[in-house]
Amino acid sequence: MTLLTLVRAPRRAAGVLGRAVASVRDDLDAAVARDPATDSRVEMALASPGLHAIWTHRVSHALWGRGHRLPARLLSQAARAATGVEIHPGATLGRRFFIDHGMGVVIGETAEVGDDVMLYHGVTLGGRSMEPVKRHPTLGDGVTVGAGAKVLGNIVLGHGAQVGANAVVTKDVPAMCVATGVPAKVRACEPGVDPQHALYDEPALWI
Repeated sequence: MTLLTLVRAPRRAAGVLGRAVASVRDDLDAAVARDPATDSRVEMALASPGLHAIWTHRVSHALWGRGHRLPARLLSQAARAATGVEIHPGATLGRRFFIDHGMGVVIGETAEVGDDVMLYHGVTLGGRSMEPVKRHPTLGDGVTVGAGAKVLGNIVLGHGAQVGANAVVTKDVPAMCVATGVPAKVRACEPGVDPQHALYDEPALWI
């Protein structure tokens, strides 16, 4: 080990720690902004099972990516037991992701979740294939999925899409559109219409 390596190691460690702290702060701010039941970072950090599951996943995902698959799975199972949220360590989660309430959420191995996404309790990002391929959904940035919804298969929810409570989605949902029902159908997808405002025009989307 060279002297240069010894000098650089603390800097790398400080950089990693700084990024981790910034990520936690981002997650907390996003959670507080989306949860009207609290305005406290401390309360959210201590009492949000969704955040605890996400933070544990970030560690298990890092282990998974380094080839430590059994420890990653064991850590994810411990998080499931503690929070009621099951996130496979292979899943990819974006920044400022928030799971409200948490209980019953399942996110499969090949799921990809963008930035600023929000899931409510009972949501499944599941597969429709037994083959070892990309078999779980991809969620773009700013997607919201309502309580009890099932998003199944290698499909894409475009950025800003909204999925109604208890919907079963098996086909792509275009960006900035609203999908509700069983099977889910696109209910609102008009230029210039904010899907968040469409919540109030479509009772099935209430979450």
